[in-house]
Amino acid sequence: MTKRRLPMAEHADTLSLKALRELVTGLVARADRAEIRIEALEADNRKLREENDQLRIENTRLKVDNQLLRDEIARLKNLPPRPPFRPSGMDQATSDKTVAGSRKPARRRGPKGDTGSATREEVLPARAPPGSRFKGYKDCVVRDLVVRAEVVRYRRECWVTPEGRTIIAPLPAGIKGGYGASLRRFCLMLHSHGQVTTQRLTTLLNDVGVEISKRQVIRFLTERLDGFHAEDAAVLHAGLVSAPFVTVDDTGARHANRNFHTTQIGGEHFTAFRTTPSKSRLNFLALLRGNYQDYVLNDAAFTFLETRQVDPALLAHLKTCEPRRFANQVPFLEYLAANGINIFDKEIIRPFAEAGIWGAIRHHGLVGNAVIVSDDAGQFRVGTHALCWVHAERLLHKLMPATPGQVKHVETLRELVWHFYKALKAFQRRPDPRAARGLQARFDRIFSLRTGYGDLDKLLFRLGRRKAELLRVLERPETPLHTNASERDLRGLVIKRKISGGTVSRNGRQARDSMLGLMKTCQKLGLSFWHYLGDRLGIGDEDHLVAPLASMVAARA
Repeated sequence: MTKRRLPMAEHADTLSLKALRELVTGLVARADRAEIRIEALEADNRKLREENDQLRIENTRLKVDNQLLRDEIARLKNLPPRPPFRPSGMDQATSDKTVAGSRKPARRRGPKGDTGSATREEVLPARAPPGSRFKGYKDCVVRDLVVRAEVVRYRRECWVTPEGRTIIAPLPAGIKGGYGASLRRFCLMLHSHGQVTTQRLTTLLNDVGVEISKRQVIRFLTERLDGFHAEDAAVLHAGLVSAPFVTVDDTGARHANRNFHTTQIGGEHFTAFRTTPSKSRLNFLALLRGNYQDYVLNDAAFTFLETRQVDPALLAHLKTCEPRRFANQVPFLEYLAANGINIFDKEIIRPFAEAGIWGAIRHHGLVGNAVIVSDDAGQFRVGTHALCWVHAERLLHKLMPATPGQVKHVETLRELVWHFYKALKAFQRRPDPRAARGLQARFDRIFSLRTGYGDLDKLLFRLGRRKAELLRVLERPETPLHTNASERDLRGLVIKRKISGGTVSRNGRQARDSMLGLMKTCQKLGLSFWHYLGDRLGIGDEDHLVAPLASMVAARA
């Protein structure tokens, strides 16, 4: 018995009017139910998407809170906080390794390179049987190091003149306190350049055969360094007077069980470190002033006050026809108090103190027209300032987008910034006014974009307002685009801080800053720090005489 097919399979013309109505009614009902189910699914999908976005945001907040807790734990343990983000790699990705002249000429290494610098020759005889013929020598250059303890007894002649005056033969140069200059040179080299702690240095010397205490090693490293301190100050002065740009950065440092800050100031041919309790703008200006202690109220000082938006009524009392110079802080504060300025209010007196120091900097010809390149730290924003592009791009890297759309916007903007940064590098190699105008217009197009992602749009607006500082290279092509040089210089200090901890005495703090600065300066000038120490301690040879570093820095500017 065959089953009868459903009416739906039949042609509509064969259906009755009643069946056709029932069919249409059923289809409409099914369509309504399907539409209701689709609307419910869409509502559930929207709800799930909103919940997913909230979970992403909550996860991002938990990551930030977790990093803050890690930083707090590190602070309580007197450890530096771990950066939450890896380097973006923008500078390496945009480098052009095929640029002519970028590679340094290869230096010849190995025994063949030491053929002309042999210190002694030794003939090794061979056991040849009778009747053999001599065919000359086969040379073999061997490099070795001789480290041994040497105890020398100097027998100094004593004479008495006819007048009764006693004359004693002087000791060789560099001998102080019963220790030779070579020993002190060895300690300074290993501690400053080799990052060897005083305890390990003491153990090494005693193992070699030099009986010495840790206290004496510390004296080598921290005392009787006035000549090195003076040369370090002269290097900073020469660099600030002659360098076309300086890069600056700072890092934390422990001193006397307190949190101090080490500021790095460096250029292409010099580096200086200064460790102070504060890292404010006032402190940074005092470092730029060097060893000078005076305050000057001149045109540069009043321009500085106007940029800080100081009350014009207060400035009217101070402005005179001629610049006024004060020997130190005391007469400067007396002059301010006499002109109606409350010197006991820190908020009021701070800009005047900064202006007085800035006027002294300009008065002594320091900084001059040099560009100060830094990250976005406010204390470094003085004079002709330029921003580091690596730190600016890092702000994009730090964003935490919560949705796929926001992730895509961030990636697109980072790609645009990377291409623009590469174009700036090309301009730096071949400056062209026409290309500069094109880069300015391109900057405006990139940083005027609005994506709908609030944090990204705020960041683009913020960076767009710093256009003059980010594009300083267009008017000064010699200006670096980043502060990587400062971070490399500070890396040695950070490693020393991790290995040796902080300093205790003022001499120890000053010795660490001076010796590290001189070591970095020697590296930038292509000098051997070992030969530099020998020359300054009076035990150098005529083949490795080292001129004053300050004169070399000024000559190469």
